[in-house]
Amino acid sequence: MDLQKSPKETVLITGGGGYFGFRLGCTLCKKGIAVILFDINIPIQDLPKGMQLICGDICCVTDLEKALQNVTCVFHVASFGMSGKDQMNHKRIEYVNVKGTENVLQACKRKAVPRLVYTSTYNVVFGGQVIMNGDESLPYLPLHLHPDHYSRTKSVAEKKVLEANGTALERGVGVLRTCVLRSAGIYGPGEQRHLPRIVRYIEKGLFKFVYGDPKSLVDFVHVDNLVQAHILASEALKADKKHIASGQPYFISDGRPVNNFEFFRPLVEGLGYPFPTLRLPLSLIYFIAFMTEMVHFLLGRFYNFQPFLTRTEVYKTGVTHYFSMEKAKKELGYEPQPFDFKEVVDWFKAEGHGRKFQNYTLKHLIWNGILVFLLAVAVLTWFSNVYGDVSLKDSF
Repeated sequence: MDLQKSPKETVLITGGGGYFGFRLGCTLCKKGIAVILFDINIPIQDLPKGMQLICGDICCVTDLEKALQNVTCVFHVASFGMSGKDQMNHKRIEYVNVKGTENVLQACKRKAVPRLVYTSTYNVVFGGQVIMNGDESLPYLPLHLHPDHYSRTKSVAEKKVLEANGTALERGVGVLRTCVLRSAGIYGPGEQRHLPRIVRYIEKGLFKFVYGDPKSLVDFVHVDNLVQAHILASEALKADKKHIASGQPYFISDGRPVNNFEFFRPLVEGLGYPFPTLRLPLSLIYFIAFMTEMVHFLLGRFYNFQPFLTRTEVYKTGVTHYFSMEKAKKELGYEPQPFDFKEVVDWFKAEGHGRKFQNYTLKHLIWNGILVFLLAVAVLTWFSNVYGDVSLKDSF
């Protein structure tokens, strides 16, 4: 798993200022590797010794080329639009995920970077259909079937990365070797994208129900398992590993499919909140998510609010889709380690989260009232649509 501890071994991580990119950089740095974090944002943590930060935009190829001097491997982690209201910003999603990836590939070729590991997503093959123990032979989901622009652009970008495998580097110094890691949902202490949003919903009293089949199963991946997979993948692009990962995609998770809501039960209860007992139909929640997206489409330019849920999030949390790790284990030597939610709960408690006595305020009453009203309207509308269609069919 160790990269070569040579003075010439320098890696660059796009999106290195984010949660996963920074964690990957710290792990590599501890192994004696020179690490360059490339990001438009500055990390909230202090940089350890041996790690360099270059502020730049992957949408600017000149920024990239300046940062890629003497780099031997690029981990292309940067992306935009995975969750929350960012999912609605289609123009930015397209520019970062597709144009940014094209720029990274172009800069790697111009600066003779021999290896590129791309962080992708399960969503390139998943769009709401049931998948059980799927593998890398599954075809890409047709682009028009993706319910969100993030997944669509990640699919386009992944194809470009794999198509670039084997292309000649400038200066006549070999070829670019690429591979792709399709990640499940990431969790771990300090994760900043998904878990804080879930905790906010819990603390506002909005986590009142679960939905879908209680037997549905999905994958997650601990940040340190994903770090392990990336380092192994970069190694597997080298000659001494016979370039076994060259041009290959790999699904990466903890390898332990679990019901989405049961996965988060330790977080909810660990922070002192009751776990919901009300279970609603998946189709109802999908309808609510669709209506929320329509409202955002109409009003988002005036008030860019945080959608409660999007259609993609409903699919990802309520529909069975999990994948085999056999290819990653066999070709990369990937061995996911077991983790639980205790460290995550402890992190949130250290940040001041957790249920406190006498914290049920007027604000919570208002939130609950709004939630009940909106849910009632959605249920009545959904009920009339579903059963109205049935009645209409029966009349013919």
